[in-house]
Amino acid sequence: MKEKPDSGVRRFLTLTLGETGCFAIDIFAVREILDYRHITPLPRMPAHMRGVVEVRGEAVPVVDLGVKLGFGPVRQTINTRIVIVEQAVAEGRIQLVGALTEAVKEVLELDADGIAPPPSMGLATDGACVEGISRHNGRFVVLLDTERVFSSEEVENLAGLVGQDAAATEAEEAPDRDAA
Repeated sequence: MKEKPDSGVRRFLTLTLGETGCFAIDIFAVREILDYRHITPLPRMPAHMRGVVEVRGEAVPVVDLGVKLGFGPVRQTINTRIVIVEQAVAEGRIQLVGALTEAVKEVLELDADGIAPPPSMGLATDGACVEGISRHNGRFVVLLDTERVFSSEEVENLAGLVGQDAAATEAEEAPDRDAA
């Protein structure tokens, strides 16, 4: 995972969540973009946690960005995508997390000097997951801070729960194999 430049041109992957507008994440956080595929639900997960998908043999937790950001669940359409994001966790390790979004649009190059801080609305939680805001083609683009959207603590907890669920499934299947 590369560091974000402080000045010059920055590149962002734009995505949509329903009719709410245009969002973007730093391209350096994106590992890959998947077409929608079956998401295996896990028990007792937070509402924004859809489950896991397999990415090259690894179970990757998938977060519904619409629910996480307060816009309601992402609707499954032909354009629905899962953006696999790299998230730094403890000890310099990288954890993958899937971001479910209604559509991925394009990669934008934005002048870093043209990125404004999130507007203050007078609440303590304002901009908690917004890095900034910019304009493109006459519309606002809300730049999401993936480190806050997918906090390292939350990602590690989800990864731990995914690992526990996989271990429990293997344990449940082991007696069946022994009996055969």
